[in-house]
Amino acid sequence: MLVDHAEIFVRAGKGGDGCVSFRRERHVPKGGPDGGDGGDGGGVYAQAAPEVETLLDFAGRHHWKATNGQPGLGKNMTGRNGEDLVIKLPAGTLIYDRETDVLLKDLATPGERVCIAEPGKGGRGNVHFARADHQTPKEAEPGTPGQERWLRLELKLMADVGLVGLPNAGKSTLLSRLSAARPKIADYPFTTLKPQLGIVQLSDERRFVMADIPGLIEGAHEGTGLGDEFLRHIERTRVILHVVDVGSDHSDVTPVAAYRTIREELRKYSQALADKDEVIVGNKIDLPEGDARAAELAEALGKQVLPISAVAGRGLPAMLERLWQVVSDRRKADETEPEPVRLPAPPHRSHP
Repeated sequence: MLVDHAEIFVRAGKGGDGCVSFRRERHVPKGGPDGGDGGDGGGVYAQAAPEVETLLDFAGRHHWKATNGQPGLGKNMTGRNGEDLVIKLPAGTLIYDRETDVLLKDLATPGERVCIAEPGKGGRGNVHFARADHQTPKEAEPGTPGQERWLRLELKLMADVGLVGLPNAGKSTLLSRLSAARPKIADYPFTTLKPQLGIVQLSDERRFVMADIPGLIEGAHEGTGLGDEFLRHIERTRVILHVVDVGSDHSDVTPVAAYRTIREELRKYSQALADKDEVIVGNKIDLPEGDARAAELAEALGKQVLPISAVAGRGLPAMLERLWQVVSDRRKADETEPEPVRLPAPPHRSHP
């Protein structure tokens, strides 16, 4: 089950208190202070882990806490530090502060790690407060509390190519034909209820990741049908592969109308999404008049439309080469683009 959003509470460990202690040893007259420092608390870190694919682990566990630092001891012994807590998240997770709605981190790179709750610092023992006019200090510092906050996690799938189109356009069939992914396929609308990922392998060790997004309908950006719940996953993709059914009976909606419906939904959801590179394919040319309708679609749109049949495999090699060309160009462009500016994390605050 794909769980792509969650809310969690994180708390870093409190620092240990400093110790008030004095030397009490035989043959050592007037022993001075020897209270050690408290240990630091454990921090809470978020790490993008390749083996984690969804936010399912956070659906039933909402509180994540690191351990506290131990108090200091006599004989100048420092307390043990608390253990850090590392929360493993899927790559592509956006981490927001729930109260301020500030984006703290975009974990876009596998292995990337960021501190999301600062640990408390251990307090100083009384040995630090000794001076010439105050040789028996009986004060020590308490440890500071660890940072705590509520976070909102939002997952956007990481894929090179995102499949879009009306329900039953043949997206799932195409993904299953090109990769080892096995999405559910049936002849009724909304067969695909969650995004599916597959790795498409070309020759010469060329490969890219393709995502099948549940079918969109008019009004999807407002929540109609499966709504905009999955539109955000396409935002991560480098290229949109727009699949249009040109072979089925089009008494309800023509291929041109089907294409324009999806384009309008993408534009209303996000102009940046609508501006992404797009490859258009006319699917189901194995059916009568499929080739002719694909040509008519290209003429009506004034754009290139690649005729394919996901079932029969016709036109797929040419489509893959075209996709690879666009994906590789986009990868090169992404490598030269500057890193986006990260908004700073809000200051520490306590929660009831």
